[in-house]
Amino acid sequence: MPDNLYPAATAALGARRRELAPGVHEAFDAFSRAVFAEGALPEKTKQLIAVAVAHTTQCPYCIDGHTKLAHRKGATAEEIMEAVWVAAEMRAGGAFAHSTIALHALGEDTPQSAP
Repeated sequence: MPDNLYPAATAALGARRRELAPGVHEAFDAFSRAVFAEGALPEKTKQLIAVAVAHTTQCPYCIDGHTKLAHRKGATAEEIMEAVWVAAEMRAGGAFAHSTIALHALGEDTPQSAP
């Protein structure tokens, strides 16, 4: 992540966030720990999902952090890249699926007869 594009997430900034809203910060931390804990899905799978979602939401901090966490939980580079491709397809698929709205707006929502 280029240092000049996104500011570094430092311990000092984390402490400041906690100081500004301590109750909410702790609630979010507890929620995050619960979500990523081993459960019906293994931690590795949860981190691969997070990698895909991070690419869909385009959060550079999340991409960096969850890619590293997925790798620490045993995900291979190939699995991580496949998760990224799933995210890419879902994002593109959303645009494709929403063409229904554009066609409806154009009055093209009824089947046309073939000539």
